Amino acid sequence: MLGAVYGLPEQCREAWDGARAFELPWKEAPRRIVILGMGGSAIAGDYFRALLSLEAPVRVFNVRAYDLPSFADEETLVIASSFSGETEETLSAFEQAFATPARKLAITTGGRLLTMARANGVPAFTFAYHGEPRAAIGWGLMPLLAVAEKLGLMQGVEADVQEAIAVLTSLREEYVAETASSQNPAKQLAVRLHERLPVVYGAGALIEVGRRWKTQLNESAKVWAFFEELPEAQHNAIVGLALPKAIAGAATAVLLPSDRLDHPRVALRYDLMRRLLADAGIDAIEAPGRGKSALAQMLSLTLLCDYAATYLALLYGTDPTPTTVIDELKASLAKAEWAASS
Repeated sequence: MLGAVYGLPEQCREAWDGARAFELPWKEAPRRIVILGMGGSAIAGDYFRALLSLEAPVRVFNVRAYDLPSFADEETLVIASSFSGETEETLSAFEQAFATPARKLAITTGGRLLTMARANGVPAFTFAYHGEPRAAIGWGLMPLLAVAEKLGLMQGVEADVQEAIAVLTSLREEYVAETASSQNPAKQLAVRLHERLPVVYGAGALIEVGRRWKTQLNESAKVWAFFEELPEAQHNAIVGLALPKAIAGAATAVLLPSDRLDHPRVALRYDLMRRLLADAGIDAIEAPGRGKSALAQMLSLTLLCDYAATYLALLYGTDPTPTTVIDELKASLAKAEWAASS
């Protein structure tokens, strides 16, 4: 897992170059985009939605479900994204898309999704990656950015991608295992979260980064974790900060502020959040993003979390790579499907 995390800059570069060379059969921009995906593939879609919302009026809908939204029409682009090509929710919704006039695209390494796409004349961006699906966020995100650029929905993507890769390349030297804990923010974060309940706070584009932190801590460190959105959390969640006392005393809040991305009033709300957490006696730390562009800030925080979650797994004495319970669940679902069809 440490090797996979270290390779994120190269992964992003390879994925970007491959996606830019990928030919689309249409050039007209859609009015809406529907991204079908689960897990790591869905997170890439979340990042894309946040980034596109900063530039274009096209709505992006991320569907983590079995059914395609009923509004999919000729002005909709449906993108099915599945690392394995075997994600049953994604396959179900994508199959429904064939009964609509929506444009369609697949992003996958293979599996039934690729077979389905080829059988129906749907363009498919394919890639090869030997590692866990959640570590392949570059392969999930870069094709989406390239599609948006090709359709004229985003400008200056090349510069943002190159900046993000440079930031990642620089930061990983701070986070690698060879860098001592005294100089390693990722190791320090892992130590701070050890035997704690992480609750991550993000705003704007970094809401989705907070979601990514939550899922990486779940899957790599094998721990409970949650995320909260600002300013929404200050309309409900802050009322419950102090109780139960045992939980409040065991929680560590991670704040993801950004002076480049946050609305000025959100910056004020972060100040208030710090005070509220302190008043409730809750441990809190901050993890600001690096870089100028939204993409660089998002990916820089992604790298920090991926390293920290891996180090946290090691502190717990567990292997960060496998997700055995997910594999067992998928096997149970497959067995149930076989039994139903036999």
